[in-house]
Amino acid sequence: MLNFNRSRSQARTNRSMSLGGMDFVDPKKKSSYVGKILLAASLTAFCILVLKQSPTFNTPSAFSRHEPGITHVLVTGGAGYIGSHAVLRLLKDSYRVTIVDNLSRGNLGAVKVLQGLFPEPNRLQFIYADLGDAKAVNKIFSENAFDAVMHFAAVAYVGESTLDPLRYYHNITSNTLVVLEAMAAHGVGTLIYSSTCATYGEPEKMPITEETPQVPINPYGKAKKMAEDIILDFHTNSNMAVMILRYFNVIGSDPEGRLGEAPRPELREHGRISGACFDAARGIIPGLKVRGTDYKTADGTCIRDYIDVTDLVDAHVKALEKAMPGKVGIYNVGTGRGRSVKEFVEACKKATGVTIKVDFLDRRPGDYAEVLADPTKILRELNWTAQYTNLQESLQVAWRWQKSHLNGYNS
Repeated sequence: MLNFNRSRSQARTNRSMSLGGMDFVDPKKKSSYVGKILLAASLTAFCILVLKQSPTFNTPSAFSRHEPGITHVLVTGGAGYIGSHAVLRLLKDSYRVTIVDNLSRGNLGAVKVLQGLFPEPNRLQFIYADLGDAKAVNKIFSENAFDAVMHFAAVAYVGESTLDPLRYYHNITSNTLVVLEAMAAHGVGTLIYSSTCATYGEPEKMPITEETPQVPINPYGKAKKMAEDIILDFHTNSNMAVMILRYFNVIGSDPEGRLGEAPRPELREHGRISGACFDAARGIIPGLKVRGTDYKTADGTCIRDYIDVTDLVDAHVKALEKAMPGKVGIYNVGTGRGRSVKEFVEACKKATGVTIKVDFLDRRPGDYAEVLADPTKILRELNWTAQYTNLQESLQVAWRWQKSHLNGYNS
């Protein structure tokens, strides 16, 4: 108990009254100003003592402690298109999730949807932070007990990377280093890293296996490969469980219509072809621009392996489940089937029911003719295979979300 008495050399003449073991100077003998200060200080001290005796005063957050049977996953970029779908799946599977995102590409609206779907305490928290701020990242790791990290956060447009390469090296390579250092410093033992088929560049042989040489031809692919190299070099002397997933062209959205793709308007020019098709179908842009018709393919347009986002996040969860301390797993995530851009556009027309005007332009810098996955390894080792392989149906699901969210998550 706090005592506010002072020892005196002379006999004390002031009368005092006792309140719960604490002495208060009689305000009649002192100025009212001093008395009020002492009274306020005493009451403050008394409140603090009462609060400290409360069982919840010093109770740490559930996010700050490890609990048996509960896996706490940090999802960087969890407010983005792919990251938010991964968070949805993790929450459905009873994981505890922390999202860290600076919202430069993500949507707070997606986080609000997830919070509404899973309002129970200790299931989901959102932290606004930039992974380029090492001090902030270290603080997040020191205040939270993570069991694993799914690292999605990244700028991810090939065309944009050729225009602003330094941003890509900072955002992808440097930020991955910051996350990895924080994981090592705080003993987080599992990393699921979202990489890309862009690290392969333009291989001579198709389909692409995990042993295909990585010779990226644009800053996006180069930055991702550098991040992979950092992770693999670190792992040489680490017992961390690491899974690297190199995925192909992502399409689709949540089949139940809760989440979708809502890129920032200023990024439409650099975005995915699916977004461009939907913008053209909605009349946001006058038509679709197909860049490159002279590639060495059947119809002259690029060939890509389109993977539904639901299948992609399923691969991430399976990778998390199969991750082993001291081991590295590297997997291609694709369907194993390639479709040309012209085929994609026709599927989009059917999915939307809109006749889309198409303009054929010169090639885009940094693009490659054909990219096609060999998913044999991920099937064999993780028992994963793509389930949503009907291109038109995936586009129809995404189109339904677009129509019901004309202003993105602001709807």
